[in-house]
Amino acid sequence: MTVQAVGAAAGVPDDGAVARLESHVARVVKGKPEVIRQAVVCLLARGHMLIEDVPGVGKTTLAQALARSLGLDFQRIQFTSDLLPSDILGVSVYRQDSHDFEFVRGPVFANVVLADEINRTSPKTQSALLEAMSERRVSVDRIRHELPEPFVVMATQNPLEYVGTFPLPESQLDRFMMSLFLGYPPEEEERKLLLSGGVDDVLATMEPAISRQEILGLQKGADAVTVSEKLVNYILALAAETRGSRDYRLGVSTRGVQNLVRASQAMALCEGRKFVIPDDVQRLVVPVLSHRIVLNGGSATLIAAREAIQTLVRRVPVPV
Repeated sequence: MTVQAVGAAAGVPDDGAVARLESHVARVVKGKPEVIRQAVVCLLARGHMLIEDVPGVGKTTLAQALARSLGLDFQRIQFTSDLLPSDILGVSVYRQDSHDFEFVRGPVFANVVLADEINRTSPKTQSALLEAMSERRVSVDRIRHELPEPFVVMATQNPLEYVGTFPLPESQLDRFMMSLFLGYPPEEEERKLLLSGGVDDVLATMEPAISRQEILGLQKGADAVTVSEKLVNYILALAAETRGSRDYRLGVSTRGVQNLVRASQAMALCEGRKFVIPDDVQRLVVPVLSHRIVLNGGSATLIAAREAIQTLVRRVPVPV
């Protein structure tokens, strides 16, 4: 069954929106179809994504390409050491003509927010995003303001750079549904990139490939995908391994388990199914869980966390 057939059954637009979106992003993110699929899955599961990798491999390019491919309001925030919470959320300004304060909305009031180099700002400013990411609203001067729907934060950071950075606390990391890892492009794709002169011109002229209504419809379609009790037990068993082992100082949270279920539903939809299979979970368990764990006594790098999750997957029996 195709994704169009599944989408039609769930009231989702049936014109190949997922394939169109992925092929559009692939115009500038070369040789990374699985990373693009993970980013689309995160979007359809109503999650936020953290793109972690070394400089110069396309973290910001991926975020911008996905944002430009969506028919949504987009704002980019360059995180720096002097950035203030009001620079993100907005500020109340006194109007002389009305003798009253007016709230001027900040860049967080957009459908897609790119938080570029998020770990370069202070914890106080980082925390300004916590309420927005978990509740889709912000509180300023004791007044709550709803954020637009859909709402997604795409953040980038270099995990190997420590000078002038502030590591994200676990509470902030846990609000990201996925941590994506690009890696270097395949040699042939990198050669084509060099010969073509780069992708800046293509990125600058990208038009939306999918509308807001199509995105909302696909998100509803993902919600309707069936998850069997056996698969729920499998996901809980994966989480339990991180909570009961001496290898882990911090295991997977309940939010992490919920995110893995939602992401698996979105993956099944993208694959054209109305039900989740173990392969959906296994394709997503590393990007969904690796940034939520803290290892005991060993390396705290992103690579070590990913390897630990991969070992965990091999150890937990797959339901049949």
